[in-house]
Amino acid sequence: MAYNQYDIKLNNGNKIPSIGFGTSLVTGETCINIIEKAIEVGYRHIDTASAYKNEVEIGQAIKRSKVSRENLFITSKVWKDSMGYENTLQSFENTLKNLDLEYVDLFLIHWPKNKDDKLNIETWKALEKLYKEGKAKNIGVSNFLKRHLEVLIDNSEIIPTVNQIEFHPGLIRKETIEFCKEKDIVLEAWAPLGKGKMLSNEILISIARKYNKSVAQLCLKWCLQNDIIPLPKSEKEERMRQNLDLFDFEIEKEDMNTINNMEFFAGSDMDPNTFN
Repeated sequence: MAYNQYDIKLNNGNKIPSIGFGTSLVTGETCINIIEKAIEVGYRHIDTASAYKNEVEIGQAIKRSKVSRENLFITSKVWKDSMGYENTLQSFENTLKNLDLEYVDLFLIHWPKNKDDKLNIETWKALEKLYKEGKAKNIGVSNFLKRHLEVLIDNSEIIPTVNQIEFHPGLIRKETIEFCKEKDIVLEAWAPLGKGKMLSNEILISIARKYNKSVAQLCLKWCLQNDIIPLPKSEKEERMRQNLDLFDFEIEKEDMNTINNMEFFAGSDMDPNTFN
C-alpha cells in the first residue's frame, strides 16, 4: 500500500487500514472523480453513509477504479430515521444496492438515539445479523459515548469493532476514548482537521513548522500516535497525497502533550448527548 500505510487489527481478528478517506458533503460527478482520484493516489479505506447521499457515486467510482474490490475497505452507516431492527435491515439493503456491492467491510450506527436505549439495541441486533450473514464484515458505531456503549455491550452478543467520533486538537472525549481502548474498540476520527479550522491555529502552525510538515499532516499524525484512525477529506490531489504522507516523521512526546492538552477552540455543534 502507498506511503507505508499499515493495517490495524480489530477485536474480531480482521484488519482495517490506518487512514481513511471521508466523503461527507460530496455528491454527483464531483464525488465520483474525487473518489477515483483518492483510490488512485493510495487510499484504500473509503468512509460513507446513507445520510451523505453519495453511495451510488462511490459505488460507481469503485467500479471505475483499477483496484480490486478485495483490496478496498468500504464503510457505510445507518441514519437515525432508519433505526430499529427491520428498518436497519432495509437500510442496509438499500446501501448495498446503492454501492452495487455484495458486502461492506464496516457498517455503523451513525448516531445513538438519546433516551432510547431500546432503539439503539434493536438496531445493533440487526447489525449482528448482518455480521453473522457475512454481509457486513465488521460492525460498529459512530458518535457513541461511554454510556451509550455500556448499555449496548450489556445487551448484545458482539462488541463493536469500531467507534467513529469527532476527534481533533481541542476535542478529546477522554472518558469515551479510554473506555474504547479498554474494550479493544478501534477509534476513528471524523473531522480530524476540525472542518479546516485547525489549519489556522498558531500553536499547531508553530509545531508543524518544527517538523517541516503542514498543519494537516501534523493533526493526522497526532491522531495516529493516539492510536486513532483519521478520516481526512480533500478535493485536491496534492492535499490527498500530503494527507497520506505521514510516515517519515514522529511527533515528540513534548509536542504530543501540548496538542493533547489544548483547550477547545473549534469543532462541530453536534454533541452526542443532545444531537437528535
